[in-house]
Amino acid sequence: MKILIVGSGGREHTLAWKVSQSPLIDKIYAAPGNGGMADIAECVDIKDTDIKGLREFAQKEGIDLTVVGPEAPLMAGIADEFQRYGLRVFGPSAKAALLEGSKVFSKEFMKRNGIPTGDFKVFDSYEEAVRQVDTYGFPVVIKADGLAAGKGVIIAGDSEEAKDALREMMIERKFGSAGDRILVEEFLTGTEMTVLCFVDGETIVPMESARDYKRIFDDDKGPNTGGMGTFSPNDVYTPDIEEEFRTKVMLPVLEAVKNEGIEYRGVLYFGLMVTGDGIKVLEFNCRFGDPETQVILPQLESDLVEVMNSVVDKRLSKQHIRWSDKSCVCVVLASGGYPGSYQKGLLIEGLEQETGEEVFVFHAGTRKEQGRYYTNGGRVMGVTALGTDMQEAREKAYAAAGSIHFEGMQYRRDIAK
Repeated sequence: MKILIVGSGGREHTLAWKVSQSPLIDKIYAAPGNGGMADIAECVDIKDTDIKGLREFAQKEGIDLTVVGPEAPLMAGIADEFQRYGLRVFGPSAKAALLEGSKVFSKEFMKRNGIPTGDFKVFDSYEEAVRQVDTYGFPVVIKADGLAAGKGVIIAGDSEEAKDALREMMIERKFGSAGDRILVEEFLTGTEMTVLCFVDGETIVPMESARDYKRIFDDDKGPNTGGMGTFSPNDVYTPDIEEEFRTKVMLPVLEAVKNEGIEYRGVLYFGLMVTGDGIKVLEFNCRFGDPETQVILPQLESDLVEVMNSVVDKRLSKQHIRWSDKSCVCVVLASGGYPGSYQKGLLIEGLEQETGEEVFVFHAGTRKEQGRYYTNGGRVMGVTALGTDMQEAREKAYAAAGSIHFEGMQYRRDIAK
């Protein structure tokens, strides 16, 4: 098989790495890919949002399966376009991708279908939002409706912070058109948890649980990022919680998707909060998470290509998906200044050092030039390790992270602590 992986981040490098282990694969292409992906895939200079260009490339090269990493091309209808031309694609339709692409659509979908989530109000008027921002007291969650690269969520501790957030989103247009409408949500307390699921439209199968860290600094301080690290499995995901998730969230969501005529084939990501009142859904993503993919796929013992083929062909129910009993930790190394402005093109040193068994470095924002790697993004790479328990995985990941260096490099020291 020839496979095309769309995207250029750490998630896509992890997908390429896992796919390369399948005996079904003859050739891997990545569009546009990154420095690390270039070691296992042929990188093609096509933007991940150039739907027509990607489709024409898939036709010309006889691609057997296209795997879409990021949310933007899914929202732009890449799955619909590929299917229209008879091309096999792993990823949901544009309509299905609204579960991530519009926070308002997502919350209203949950409300309509009785999926447990926090209370919310929707505003398209700045003045009205300012007037009612204290509806749920403080702290309060303020979200841009549209895609904002994982950064369009602000937790405001008081009225002043809330008004600043509303002004940034709705007046200053910090997230562009994503802030045309905003959500004001009640702040839920509890423990966060992530569960990704394979979905073929008829069957839904959960992967290992995980937990990610959004804020830039230790102890969850500083602004939100795309994710600074993660671990799996999440110890909060006990058998009782797993059963509650299955019966009150996972299966009802599948039923609701079917009832609303939404064709969903791909990965559905559940961002969850385990509260005193049970599990609540914080958000959906319509694809593999980043950096959750970096800790989930190293635990997968089944052939990922076989699983993805079964999703595309709607025969997921016949798959028996096997997982390792090991723990996994990923520490993200980021550019100085991220998630604000940062410098690119800095030499990355230490990658040639032997990192040890079951330690993987998944590139996110890198480029490769004459055999050397340079920074090319905010999140530069995810250093990932498997261990017999969480402590061993954590120690291995941090030991490997300590051997890598580039100017201004920053990372959290409390992942999986």
